[in-house]
Amino acid sequence: MKIYLPRDAAARALDADAIAAAILSEATRRGVAVDLVRNGSRGMVWLEPLAEVVTASGRIAFGPMTLADVPGLFGDLAQHPKALGLTDDLPWMKAQTRLTFARVGVIDPLSLDDYRAHGGLTGLRKAMSMTPAAVVEEVIASGLRGRGGAGFPTGIKWKTVAGAAADRKYIVCNADEGDSGTFADRMLMEGDPFTLIEGMIIAGLAVSATKGFVYLRSEYPDAIEVMTQAVHIARAAGILGPSVLGSGITFDMEIRTGAGAYVCGEETSLLNSLEGKRGVVRAKPPLPALQGFLGKPTVVNNVISLATIPAIFEMGAAFYKGFGLGRSLGTIPLQIAGNVARGGLFECAFGLTLHQIIDDIAGGTATGRPVKAVQVGGPLGAYFPRSKFDLPFGYEEYASADGLIGHAGVVVFDDSVDMLKQARFAMEFCAIESCGKCTPCRIGAVRGAETIDRIARGDVAAIPLLTDLCQTMKAGSLCALGGFTPYPVMSALTHFPDDFAPMREAAE
Repeated sequence: MKIYLPRDAAARALDADAIAAAILSEATRRGVAVDLVRNGSRGMVWLEPLAEVVTASGRIAFGPMTLADVPGLFGDLAQHPKALGLTDDLPWMKAQTRLTFARVGVIDPLSLDDYRAHGGLTGLRKAMSMTPAAVVEEVIASGLRGRGGAGFPTGIKWKTVAGAAADRKYIVCNADEGDSGTFADRMLMEGDPFTLIEGMIIAGLAVSATKGFVYLRSEYPDAIEVMTQAVHIARAAGILGPSVLGSGITFDMEIRTGAGAYVCGEETSLLNSLEGKRGVVRAKPPLPALQGFLGKPTVVNNVISLATIPAIFEMGAAFYKGFGLGRSLGTIPLQIAGNVARGGLFECAFGLTLHQIIDDIAGGTATGRPVKAVQVGGPLGAYFPRSKFDLPFGYEEYASADGLIGHAGVVVFDDSVDMLKQARFAMEFCAIESCGKCTPCRIGAVRGAETIDRIARGDVAAIPLLTDLCQTMKAGSLCALGGFTPYPVMSALTHFPDDFAPMREAAE
């Protein structure tokens, strides 16, 4: 009997370890041999812990599991109260286009045999048959853009590093996933770590880099553990080291842990931290692509960007480019969180509307109350009202609406939320998490919170001050933290004026 049960951090937080122990105990009591595989999450967080039992028909899902539900896994599965049917036939799964996350939740994350059996290393072998220049051109042709938030074309960044003259180059994976409502990086690393390793090797091959680093935040102990084990396994198997897959190509990598400062998600702050320095923003130029880690040309990509590379080479750039809209090509892992009935990770092509995402996929709010606002792009993203729910999910489309996709976190609020308080939170967040290097963050965020407090007390004269301050922060910040903080503040003020109106009326 074979049973899959996630060791994903979300599942573990919901008692998956206790469920796993109960399954093994029940099997021993019944004298049944059980192969219990701790896989990654399928992304249906509202159903975690989600157990899957392998049958002749396929893997049948059961969830959310409790200790009381365990004995039923050893009886008539059709009569189990938590039986959901074949996992792949569940509406959440069938509606997705899983390319980057194709193996997550399907395989044993630390089994190279499983990885190879599901297409792993196919992309690397194809890339190894090409010239470095051709590898770069394939990434450019795919249209892949940085999934960490900026949306910069990945292949162009690689081409810059490839063309730089240096005695050493580096690949740095930004796994400092600090945005609220985001968990795609964590899920990928915990559920399919070899995909990230394979993507980093291909990047190294493309730009002639021989060393890579994954910069992880300390708040992700499960991801740190899985990635560390995966690197050791890959090195022992000859996938990493002095001769990758016996090719003579050298590439090795390390896992580094940061202390969890939000600003270290910004690439130059990350590089400073990686070098053992204080995590503060570097002025640009020079760009990290030319003078990055230790002053050498460095590719800095997000987890999802790098983990998508193997799929692009396995299936071809033209295939990947066939998904999406406009300049937003391929798939995007939506991370749906907040007040929703069905929260989790949903990978799909660019182009869905917020109406489709929130109402159809997520099922509206968990409270049953009307959706009031959706924040897209983390704590620095704009708040969108229902009147904007027909906006297609794409980089340029959101930019034209004074928003950003960011890391594709989608956080939902019902009609009980106070948008003035949300605006203040954005300013306070920037003040706390700023590295303090530039004036817009160090001083502007503090004054911004104070100005919002004045509005809350009924000082209508403070509203134009807040608007001017936001424009100054947007124009003068050295990094995204100060530059994007105005987005949630101004969108709250613009789209939800009623939340500010009572204070105005009180002042009059």
